[in-house]
Amino acid sequence: MEKEPLLTGSINQSSGDYGSSHFRDEDSPNSRRDPVIDYSDSHTEEEDVYADLYIQQAVIFIEDAVQYRSINHRVDSGSLQLYRWYYSSICQWALGFTIAVVLGLAFIERPSSLTYTSDIRIKPEPWEPPCGLTEGIEVVCLCVFILDVTVKIYLIGWEEFRLNKWLMAYIIVIAVSVIDWMLSISMLCSENFRVRRLIRPFFLLQNSSLMKKTLKCIKKTLPEIASVILLLALHLCLFTMIGMLLFAKSDVIIMIPAYSLNRCYSIFFILFSVFGTYLLMNLMTAIIYNQFRGYLMMSVQTSVMRRRLGIRAAFEVLCCPGQGHTSSQSEGHLERVPVNRFLQVMDKVEMKSYFRRAIIRAAQQFPGGYINGEEFQRLFNELDKDYVKEHPPKPEYSSSGLQHVQRIYSHHYTTVLGNVVALANTVLVLNSEKSASERNYFYMEIINCIFIVYYLIEMLLKIVAFGWKGYLSYRNNIFDGFLTILLLTIQIIISITYKFFYHDEGVVTPSVMALWEMIRLVNMLIVFRFLRIIPEIKLMAVVASTLVDLVKNLRAFAGILLVVYYVFAVLGIWLFQGTITPPANMR
Repeated sequence: MEKEPLLTGSINQSSGDYGSSHFRDEDSPNSRRDPVIDYSDSHTEEEDVYADLYIQQAVIFIEDAVQYRSINHRVDSGSLQLYRWYYSSICQWALGFTIAVVLGLAFIERPSSLTYTSDIRIKPEPWEPPCGLTEGIEVVCLCVFILDVTVKIYLIGWEEFRLNKWLMAYIIVIAVSVIDWMLSISMLCSENFRVRRLIRPFFLLQNSSLMKKTLKCIKKTLPEIASVILLLALHLCLFTMIGMLLFAKSDVIIMIPAYSLNRCYSIFFILFSVFGTYLLMNLMTAIIYNQFRGYLMMSVQTSVMRRRLGIRAAFEVLCCPGQGHTSSQSEGHLERVPVNRFLQVMDKVEMKSYFRRAIIRAAQQFPGGYINGEEFQRLFNELDKDYVKEHPPKPEYSSSGLQHVQRIYSHHYTTVLGNVVALANTVLVLNSEKSASERNYFYMEIINCIFIVYYLIEMLLKIVAFGWKGYLSYRNNIFDGFLTILLLTIQIIISITYKFFYHDEGVVTPSVMALWEMIRLVNMLIVFRFLRIIPEIKLMAVVASTLVDLVKNLRAFAGILLVVYYVFAVLGIWLFQGTITPPANMR
């Protein structure tokens, strides 16, 4: 389990504006009890304000549960508005864009070797921005980060901030970056060593809770595999020493030349591969998987607990506004939430529309008009269910011709025919593998145009059959339609640029080579379009969907790899700057 508390600050807090007042112990001398709100017709203005506050608190708690966030934050009206503004899509996208900009500065800052080519023979001098340009962009980004950490500290409160190591490290990194930035400005950007470039990836790490959890799992896994790493190092040292003795009088130390020299040397390389690659490496992979799976499972359990706590907190403020859980039980209060009040809250919650509809539909099925605590939790089980996409109904046509077209092009055999045509088109593309002297551009263009016209007609008739919304509701149709429009656009450009069809088979000129490059692009798109058969083969579709889900789930690892490569790239710039220089007399 994660060590960071989930409810600290929300229970028995003496501050009037920090923590959730409905969780406070009413026997505490420093706690305050908000007035009980009777949701009847005789509301006073003050009671309406409190009722709106509790509904606002329930909305935020449900949003916290949906996003697996902790409910440990201020819950007064002003803080809740700030909290919701901070986690809005615009603010989070702006923060992500700021992180991308500050990381991208390394590509243009001095010393940068970024040019359009890496060939030292023709490589131009890299563009060097004037002093103050990148520094000005960076100081704006640092101001955004300062605002970000300030808002976070205010929302969670001082007590929780002292327990949050990531926020403390956030402040230290910002402070070091600001000091280093001031040194750069004072030295007129003439320094070569910038510490802040090395610590910029921290901004990416701290902004992703998933990356922080993954990093914590990696940190806990490393000690568990230390023995296997030591065994692997011993294996390398042993075989290195044996290899030095075997090949002491020979310059041949590579596997194939050594085998050609003496077949008995193969025993050494077979043993090395068996013990190293097939035993120790597989053992290390198994241990890493086993340990990492355990830590990741505990992290997932913590996230589930946060969701349940957020849902329970929302239930408390809706069923017992202004009262603690203990007091409501002692007074014989029946804990339940009116359905109409719950629907009022759900109308204000920011979440995916299909989940909202499913939860509202489930809530409207309660016959008594009230929801108890257990039922309230079960309502949000809809968040764990997979979304089944429903396609819009097909349009209804009065014309018999349109009905006939709809019946044909909505049939499965039409898709099979389209796959056969795509396969035939792909086979004909093999003609492009001929040498330049054997190519016939005229016939290639005719063939491509015929297939593109077929693809266009197929797309238009499918739109007629399914309707515009129905056509776009299928991913395969979006894929086919996009490639069809792209192929048609490129073919029109080729026809206009080269006077419709190039029929001269004479000398190959640079313009013909440009034509061939465009035709090759068309052929690659045609081959790529043949991937439409994947969803039609069930086993292949399962494998492809698994790979897509794997890529989605590896986003946190991809972020950590980006951080590692970024740090090593910055270190490489510092260590190897100016090492490779072009020869003086070079043509």
